[in-house]
Amino acid sequence: MTSNGWQKVSIGEVAPPIQRPETPVPGKEYRQVGVRLWGQGAYEREVLDGAATQYNSLHRVEVGDIIVNKIWARNGSVSVIQKDLSGCYCSSEFPLFHPNSSALSDRWFYWMTKTRWFWAECDMASRGTTSKSRIRPEAFASISIPLPNRKEQDRIVAKLDALSARIDEARECYRQIEQEADALCRSLIHSATSATPVEMSGLVQLRPPDVEVQPDVAYEFAGVYCFGRGVFKGPTKTGMEFSYPRLTRLREGDFVYPKLMAWEGALAVVPPECDGLVVSTEFPVFEIDTNKVLPEVLDVYFRSPEVWPQLSGTSTGTNVRRRRLKPADFLQFRIPLPSRQIQFQLREIKTRMAAMRKDAESIMTELDALLPSALDKAFKGEL
Repeated sequence: MTSNGWQKVSIGEVAPPIQRPETPVPGKEYRQVGVRLWGQGAYEREVLDGAATQYNSLHRVEVGDIIVNKIWARNGSVSVIQKDLSGCYCSSEFPLFHPNSSALSDRWFYWMTKTRWFWAECDMASRGTTSKSRIRPEAFASISIPLPNRKEQDRIVAKLDALSARIDEARECYRQIEQEADALCRSLIHSATSATPVEMSGLVQLRPPDVEVQPDVAYEFAGVYCFGRGVFKGPTKTGMEFSYPRLTRLREGDFVYPKLMAWEGALAVVPPECDGLVVSTEFPVFEIDTNKVLPEVLDVYFRSPEVWPQLSGTSTGTNVRRRRLKPADFLQFRIPLPSRQIQFQLREIKTRMAAMRKDAESIMTELDALLPSALDKAFKGEL
């Protein structure tokens, strides 16, 4: 018994092992299921042809099954199968258990898999075994868990489900606000009747590489995400770890893209947090003439998905995956340049968005801490 009067039972008492083996058939496709670490749930992997597996059997999963990753259970790779994954398959490396519904709610166990104490129990059960600390099915089944009666389980689960739904709703609301603000910025550019087509050569100037690489010096690299997701901090490497003799140091407000992936939306203005990072010569860097165009205008324009196919046409290369956007071609690319009044309106929206994003990040940090706190209370009987 726990301090709050709940039973403690082994998992195997209320969720016995279950197997639904099928012999793989060549030519038949099998939806595969995997399990993420740290209680992040089960997910659908790539489809597998029956001829492509070395396993003699695959095991079909159904709603409510508890699925365990033998190798990574010690890192929280345990979950409960949800409706969308029913009918998928896993190998024998993923033992299955099915709750006795009169004693154990699968949702109770689902929330349990997201707690640190349960991960610690799985870690302990994995120790002392051979073969890279795989957890044996019988060891997993022996783990003790707190188990109130079904009515109490359902009451607590309902609270956790409701809290999770409110957190998801808040995240979705923020996402929609960002999408609408982005759409407004794009509409200011693309719908501006006063916009004048201008070549990029009239708005930006290519900066030459300005860093001579030294073998014993460490360099912090930047990268540019595809699909309009901006510049990011990359790895730190010493000069001995790469072959480029020169690099370009980024400055806040520069414009940059990788030659190879520009046509997939990998173009952006350098944000403050990436100021001073370096890129290789595969990343052309341009100084923006702010007397003619505000950096925010270029950032919004080149993050627009409707623009990327036009860059694909500009990029050269016979293989679609190897097209490269040369600086000379980019400088000939024409964009609709809105009036200065509209440019400053766009800057105002972007400034407000940045402030809103900062506030939202603070709220999201609080939300991220809210559910773990609730889970801790729930399995102590304090919720």
